[in-house]
Amino acid sequence: MGLCFRRDDIARCQRFREPGYARMKVGLFDHVERAVDRPLATQLDERLKFAVAAEAAGFYCLHVAEHHGTPLNMVPVPGVYLGAVARATTRLRLGPLVYLLPLYSPLRLIEEICMLDHLSHGRLDIGIGRGVSPFELNFHKVAHDKSRDIFMDAFACISAGLTSDTLNHKGPYFTYTNVPMALRPLQEPHPPFWYGSSNEIGAAWSGERGMHFTANGPTALAKTNIAAYRAALAKGNGPPVPKPEFPGGTAIGLLRHIVVAETDAEARAIAGPAIAHHSASLNYLRKTQVLTTGADPRANIHRGATFEEWEQEGMAIAGSPATVWAKLEAQARELGINYLLSYLFFGAMTLEQALRSLELFRAEVMPKLAVL
Repeated sequence: MGLCFRRDDIARCQRFREPGYARMKVGLFDHVERAVDRPLATQLDERLKFAVAAEAAGFYCLHVAEHHGTPLNMVPVPGVYLGAVARATTRLRLGPLVYLLPLYSPLRLIEEICMLDHLSHGRLDIGIGRGVSPFELNFHKVAHDKSRDIFMDAFACISAGLTSDTLNHKGPYFTYTNVPMALRPLQEPHPPFWYGSSNEIGAAWSGERGMHFTANGPTALAKTNIAAYRAALAKGNGPPVPKPEFPGGTAIGLLRHIVVAETDAEARAIAGPAIAHHSASLNYLRKTQVLTTGADPRANIHRGATFEEWEQEGMAIAGSPATVWAKLEAQARELGINYLLSYLFFGAMTLEQALRSLELFRAEVMPKLAVL
């Protein structure tokens, strides 16, 4: 995986070799999907309590998705939500995974990023993407087949604006001339960029640019994408913003839905309805919208309806602490990750169930992951 890429970071990067230093870190992922049995205001209060508990448990970062027009995601303006989380926590890093760049004015997003970086006292991580859902892009009058080009132009523009006193950018979709950058990020040269991908093209693109990376989907697919990311990363100049707390200076992560309980039977009883609810949220737009372009571009993404289907693909893990640890260890060793992006509060789960799962995970799984 190589060394860090800035001389003053090398000593800190060697810390992962010290006894007791956590070689793998654990983060949280959340869509904040709509519940059917309680108001959204209650849900948001619950999520803030859960974030505070996760920080106390030693989790590294909270990553939140952005989706539109779907009960899958009740925080489609992630900056507003993360601003609240930033003020409820003090150590937990925070970040969208991802900002859907084709849906933003780059200048406005630069300003939001800078505000959040200061509100969180330098704890912001910036996940970026083009938007995997053609339905959601269409709601915003963005053509799916043009979204990659728009994304590239927006990313170039945002990168320039975060590192310049004056924004000058001329691209096929966005043009700015002599715009004063009154807002600057707290982290220098800018907060770290992340990319989440379920395909080799995106994985390689992010590796070439030294971004931090997370894979999702079935284990076999994640393995292919992580390999593509690593190969591209090795050919580049390393991360523009290295993370010395990770071996090699880059985070290489894997997203997994996890439920922990005292027994396998209890955990599976919680995971079954939770995955069913979550799967319905994931498939909501497919069932309510009709594509006019023919084939569905999301056909390569797993959308199983049951926990058993997700479990078979390695995407969902439920059981006692010993069971969860054994399955996570096997996947981590096979894929060579240094970051586990755990999804612990999803679907039909209650706050009490999620907090109990979190506590068991903290006490009996995380210590083993830390030295894996």
